Amino acid sequence: MALYGRIRSSGLPLLQKFLKSDLISAHGSGVQRSLLCPALSSSEFSRNYATASVAKEGKVKVPLVLFGGAGNYASALYIAAVKANALDTVESEILDFVEASKKSENFSQFMKNLSVPRGVRVKAITAICSETKFSDVTKNFLVVLAEGGRLRNLDSIAKKFLDLTMAHKGEVRAVVTTVIPLPTEEEKELKETLQDIIGHGKKVKLEQKIDPSILGGLVVEFSQKVFDMSIKTRSQQMERFLRDPISFGNP
Repeated sequence: MALYGRIRSSGLPLLQKFLKSDLISAHGSGVQRSLLCPALSSSEFSRNYATASVAKEGKVKVPLVLFGGAGNYASALYIAAVKANALDTVESEILDFVEASKKSENFSQFMKNLSVPRGVRVKAITAICSETKFSDVTKNFLVVLAEGGRLRNLDSIAKKFLDLTMAHKGEVRAVVTTVIPLPTEEEKELKETLQDIIGHGKKVKLEQKIDPSILGGLVVEFSQKVFDMSIKTRSQQMERFLRDPISFGNP
């Protein structure tokens, strides 16, 4: 998927190899459900993590206002990465981690399983970050997520974080959903059209998504706008039209 198109070719195989090791599987079956220590709320984490990262620095302006828990975590990570002058590195590492975890069924379950003791989660994440030589910003962020039982939310956090990094670079992500991949020429034309709409001050990053359920046509999403030109939606609109009673005016 285009969301993970920037995955580094050098770090990903090493991370995948490590995730398949015995470190994760050794804790999978014998862990008893335990009471976890209360985790910080997303807003408390956002304040604490960002403050710790920028205590001696000036304020960083977040390019987008994000809402919800994932938005708060992503904003805190963005601030820490900018202050460390490591935004590109952190972006690459976070996407590496998400992509590799999806390729490891054991680790995916490990991230979602809240019965795993906090110490086990932290030990596993710390070992992975050391093995893959992740930056301190990425390592500290993942450890905090592990401590708070938030690893299961990392995918949504990563997507929000990517929105921030793209906004930082003056990029706009557009998602086009079709039944089959767009031909190269049509993709180019769509990208040029979106570029004209958005303006030349920003750069369009087009992501293709395949969804057979829309039956045909396409759906384009960008800048919180949705243009639904799918056959599925048009057929539903036609169905509603045909079901509505026809009113004839008086002669």
